[in-house]
Amino acid sequence: MDDATRTELEAAAFRRLVSHLRERTDVQNIDMMNLAGFCRNCLSRWYQEAAAEKGLEMTKAESREIVYGEPYEDWRDKYQTEASADQKADFEKNRPQHD
Repeated sequence: MDDATRTELEAAAFRRLVSHLRERTDVQNIDMMNLAGFCRNCLSRWYQEAAAEKGLEMTKAESREIVYGEPYEDWRDKYQTEASADQKADFEKNRPQHD
């Protein structure tokens, strides 16, 4: 497989993942973090970091809007629920270390 085709496939898979996460507003970020070690915020941060590697300036708010499909604050107000004590404890136990 050539590089251009691989990049096209990776981009298509990314777009499908983002679309899926936008549809699954019932899935909380803390559950994603506890089960998979990443969440929508991680994905948006990776997007922002990739833009920076290409010399493109992008704010956290801009990258989050790409992933969430709307301003993060709007999404949070509509869909985010308060994490339970167990969810918070699991998160602290499994918290990934970021550089």
